[in-house]
Amino acid sequence: MALLPHKRKKLFRKLQSKFRLVVLNDQTFEERFSLKLTPMNILVFGGAFVLSLILLMFYLIAFTPLREYIPGYADVDMRRNLVKMTLRTDSLETSLRANEAFIQNMKLVINDKINLDRPSKDSIESEATLYDSISHLTKSEEDSLLRAQIEMNDRFELNSGSEKPFSTGIGSYSFFTPLKGVITTKFNTAQKHYGIDIVAGPDEVIKSALDGTVVISNWTSETGYIIGIQHGNNLFTLYKHNSALLKSVGQFVKAGEVIAIIGNTGEYSNGPHLHFELWYNGSPVNPLDYLNF
Repeated sequence: MALLPHKRKKLFRKLQSKFRLVVLNDQTFEERFSLKLTPMNILVFGGAFVLSLILLMFYLIAFTPLREYIPGYADVDMRRNLVKMTLRTDSLETSLRANEAFIQNMKLVINDKINLDRPSKDSIESEATLYDSISHLTKSEEDSLLRAQIEMNDRFELNSGSEKPFSTGIGSYSFFTPLKGVITTKFNTAQKHYGIDIVAGPDEVIKSALDGTVVISNWTSETGYIIGIQHGNNLFTLYKHNSALLKSVGQFVKAGEVIAIIGNTGEYSNGPHLHFELWYNGSPVNPLDYLNF
């Protein structure tokens, strides 16, 4: 026990012993570099280096994406994002089912594979005559007057002589005019022109005709930048040849809200204008029957 302090002093002197690290030229023995060291310094610097490595590894694991590569390490952010994505998926399923039929119709519209066949006036009259079970009866003067009065007041008659198709469905809507300008090309299904062309000044804004949800907002080589909006009651509006689109798919827009800028994009365009289409139940209708430009 008496020798213990002596051994401590001896160990302390050894730790403080000075050494010199010299680097010599092997051929000329010229000294190139020298460094004074002690065992104490080596221990201190070595411990500091090891501690720095430990701190660096801790930082990399705790604050960088490298921690995801450690087996069994739980990623809290990923788990939270998975829960959010699951909730969003559940809410989107209903919207996807509701828009499925509309998307199918839009594919037919873009590919010009739509069915424009409608019953003619003669076929409607012949069908009505076929199922008229009282036409063979003798009509009295009072009966004829009553039938004429009822037919004149019948608002839901299929053949009323009006040029507006589906007037009972669309006539109740108050459309907002998308663009004020000069109409250069009118609605003509025989020429597969299912809308109207409106010419206006450059950089004019285009507005939504009704409240609805944007379901198309992209580029096609034929019609340039196009945007389509799904409205209520199976109504759909399409805006083509824009220079810029201001709304993206999924956004809800109000009637009169700016959705695009007039342009001259697409192979089918020969000047700045808007090609505007109005669809009802998957069939095109003449916008001039319901809007004032």
